[in-house]
Amino acid sequence: MAERWRRCSACKNDIELGAIHWVCSVSTCNRARTALVFCSVDCWEIHLPTERHREAWAIEERAPLEPDPPQGTRSKRKTRKTVGAAGEAGEILVVASRLKAYIRGVSGYNTSDSVLPVLSTALRKICNESVANARRAERQTVMDRDVPRD
Repeated sequence: MAERWRRCSACKNDIELGAIHWVCSVSTCNRARTALVFCSVDCWEIHLPTERHREAWAIEERAPLEPDPPQGTRSKRKTRKTVGAAGEAGEILVVASRLKAYIRGVSGYNTSDSVLPVLSTALRKICNESVANARRAERQTVMDRDVPRD
């Protein structure tokens, strides 16, 4: 059994050493005293209504491979990756909970997690076409008219 690093700030499930977890992009959630960590993006979204951030996103991090050293000797060995970062072909570009809520609202259907990578690939294709259209128009801003209407 893997050793626990911390517990999820929302659901209290264990986050193991070396495991992927999520943190809030807002600095007040990342202070040493607060140090909110979440086991999934869904758990991260749970804290949004109470914190009422103006703009926030989940940042993927990897827990350290060894237990935290005693206070005062802590080193920062985290790897960070923003969800939906440009250029990362495997990143999910949509918020899973919002997509699932939309599909449930319009149809009453559940949504499989396997839809997210497929949808992100389609979204990347649309974005790439939009950028190409803006480039042809000699603009550095992608506008609504650049998005293909197919």
